[in-house]
Amino acid sequence: MQFQQLQYFVAVAETRHFTRAADLVHVAQPSLSQQIKALERELGADLFVRARGNIALTDAGEALLPLARRILADADTARYEVQELVQLRSGRVRLGATPSLCTGLVPDVLRAFHDRYPGIRLMVEEGGSHDLVRELARGALDLALVVLPLPTPSPALTTVELLREDLVVVSSPDSPRPGGTRAAVRIPDLEGERLVMFRHGYDLRELTVAACRAEGFEPDFAVEGGEMDAVLGFVRAGLGLAVVPRMVAARSGSGLRVTPLARPGLHRTIALAHRSDVDPPRAARELQRMLLER
Repeated sequence: MQFQQLQYFVAVAETRHFTRAADLVHVAQPSLSQQIKALERELGADLFVRARGNIALTDAGEALLPLARRILADADTARYEVQELVQLRSGRVRLGATPSLCTGLVPDVLRAFHDRYPGIRLMVEEGGSHDLVRELARGALDLALVVLPLPTPSPALTTVELLREDLVVVSSPDSPRPGGTRAAVRIPDLEGERLVMFRHGYDLRELTVAACRAEGFEPDFAVEGGEMDAVLGFVRAGLGLAVVPRMVAARSGSGLRVTPLARPGLHRTIALAHRSDVDPPRAARELQRMLLER
């Protein structure tokens, strides 16, 4: 099995078209077709169902695709690792983080890293923990900041707990104070309040909904489906309350009232994750060290 054959196979699988795949990998279409056939002969199975105007993966092709993508991603990582200079003057780091962490924790750490290693290219991907775990597993990220516990425990990942963060309630200063005159909001105080809620897949959504249900009520959504910036904007506009991380609230600027949650409150645990079977590239290991020492 040749590396080039896997490249051609992934290109056809993603484009579902031999000619477009050939253009994508800059090779003549007959050469690409010959290499795919050679790969099929070696594996002893057809990888594609070829019908006029329609290319589909066989069961064997479906099984090979995630493995081929991982091999190609690992090879790409290896290429960058070898190309890095001893003084970390070049290279890249692919970091995944939840949107709330991109707002709260990540900017300061990346600024410090960039100041020390200006030649390292930083690539950040936002997503929920579930999506980031999937991207780590297929080799598309070097490191990821995720919320524990993971939605689907993965023995292929190593996680190191980074911090435990309190959640707070944010509201518009022009709206009635949540919890009345109390200095802190209890979860039962949220019953009957209109909440601005994140989209499905946000860890904060699942945590907030679970806390309300544990108190015996279903939360009432004024608006739902937003990302972090949108949720904060809707709260500023007076559409409702939101439960957000303390770091995000501290960085959100004016136009928001921040009220703590009464004990025991709500918390989330942030961890740094990477694949167990492959060491992160050197530049990623340095960013990992800075995150763990912050």
